[in-house]
Amino acid sequence: MSALLSALQKYVAMRRGMGFKFRHQEKRLTSFVRFMEEHGATVITNKLAIEWATLPKDRRPSWALRLTDVRGFARHLQGLDAQTEVPPTGILPGLTRAKPYIYTDMEIETLLAAALDLPPVDGLRRWTYHCLFGLLSVTGLRISEALSLHCGDVDLKEGVLTIRDTKFGKSRLVPLHMTSQHALAAYAQRRDAHLSPTARSQYFFVTQAADGSGASMDLLARPYFPRRLPPTVRRHDRPRRRLGDHKHDHPHLENQSRNRSSLHLAFRLEMVQR
Repeated sequence: MSALLSALQKYVAMRRGMGFKFRHQEKRLTSFVRFMEEHGATVITNKLAIEWATLPKDRRPSWALRLTDVRGFARHLQGLDAQTEVPPTGILPGLTRAKPYIYTDMEIETLLAAALDLPPVDGLRRWTYHCLFGLLSVTGLRISEALSLHCGDVDLKEGVLTIRDTKFGKSRLVPLHMTSQHALAAYAQRRDAHLSPTARSQYFFVTQAADGSGASMDLLARPYFPRRLPPTVRRHDRPRRRLGDHKHDHPHLENQSRNRSSLHLAFRLEMVQR
């Protein structure tokens, strides 16, 4: 094992000890260390850091992020080796965050209705989409948090979700409106009736898979779903946003998210009437 790779492992362990997951950063920095080794370099220089960060050439939006990873690693190493160069900030164009788009109640209700029109008619997928999108819209959960929910994390009697292992390894409780409780209960009943006992999963949201595996972001990102949405919902000139982002990006709208009574009602009625 090279000295650089050994130093990277210690750096990753230190960052994780501080509460960071550091998965993507570790992957990128491992690639950087291999790049350094291929060039026979043992000390980080600005030239090599920028050369690696600007690869591949057609991924300009990720350049600044890659260089930021190297900068943190270089600062760590500079205390051990004064020859280490720390890439300066501002030398590569950073990401420009899109202006948030906040879906209206009507647009969300249209999206939920479109989810129920997904084929097959006797399948579970359309109910999974419908219930998942509805939950995102009324709680502000991140998509990864919703997909990671286990059945034991959804307390339908008390109306509370337990969101585990979030940022910095913490967990939190998310209260549910009574109508959302009814919608989730209806989905759980439909899900269990659809799957055989041997195919049931620990995950709350499941796919059509025979093994009862949890839903995945790959499933939810498939291109056929946007094409089935009404034009008012799938317009390409709008920023790509998650349904619940308004809660995280705009704390002053949190109460608005919790008090969407008409949306809660539509979410519940769609579940129990079909």
